[in-house]
Amino acid sequence: MADTTEKPAVGHPGARPVPGDAPVPAPAPRRARFWRRLTPWLFLAAPLALLIAFTYAPIVNMVAFSFTDWDGVSPELHYTGTENYTELFTRSDLFEVFFVSGYYLAASAVQIVAALYFATILSFNVRFRNFFKGVLFFPYLINGVAIGFVFLYFFQDGGTLDSVLALFGHHSDHAWLGTPASANTSLAGVSVWRYLGLNFVLFLGAIQSIPGELYEASELDGANRWHQFRHIILPGIKPVLTLTVILSVSGSLSAFEIPYIMTGGATGTETFVIQTVKLAFQFNKTGLASAAAVVLLLIILAVTWLQRRLVPDDRVDLV
Repeated sequence: MADTTEKPAVGHPGARPVPGDAPVPAPAPRRARFWRRLTPWLFLAAPLALLIAFTYAPIVNMVAFSFTDWDGVSPELHYTGTENYTELFTRSDLFEVFFVSGYYLAASAVQIVAALYFATILSFNVRFRNFFKGVLFFPYLINGVAIGFVFLYFFQDGGTLDSVLALFGHHSDHAWLGTPASANTSLAGVSVWRYLGLNFVLFLGAIQSIPGELYEASELDGANRWHQFRHIILPGIKPVLTLTVILSVSGSLSAFEIPYIMTGGATGTETFVIQTVKLAFQFNKTGLASAAAVVLLLIILAVTWLQRRLVPDDRVDLV
């Protein structure tokens, strides 16, 4: 009868082959490595081309036009050096419009606080929370021009607001868009209603990404909702909170759509962007308007950089 017992390897009794003895796979061919490295760039080629064509190239042209006297129509333009920037910084009326941005900055603070409040409340098990989520986000889906016309009729004399106040016995002949303070406050209020849904969705997504075990552990330790918000939710959404503040500040400095539709910049509601558009298309000073746009871009970049320096985006470990 033949012996079928498995015999150990020669030289190492009872030993098994070690992984080091396994054959090493042959390196991939040079052509395969080349295509492997090139494939990601092929997928990025189309979006990068669009980004360069419609973002960076216009910015370069804008900077170039800011050093000329081009009127936006004539094929001829002349290099004027820093003359446009000198005029921009020596004319106080061109920078006084930045005071209007203060209304939108205040509205942004209200908007962030309200969005964070509703996102926190609706992140817990509340009745009809899906309905309220849709109600809060719906205004952001509406076209900004349509919102401008809707609220134009809302604030006009004898409009919707006056009619609602009359139902409660308050008859007012106040021109809501007739004075700078009242008009800017009304426009800032419209911007709160318009963009509250965006910040709400950002906050809600960040809150729902926090592990539920943290809430359960905090409840076992006797924490209430305020403690959970302060020690779990707020640190957990810090990166998103920083992002919303940056977006709100840049949006406040570049407000255009709603005030342009509702007032056209009249009654002291002209923003820096509306003024820039008028310089380019009403007064045919494209060079000066380009310089104003460059200054606004630099201001937004400086504010963003300063904010990131003061509030660094550190990694937060909740576990």
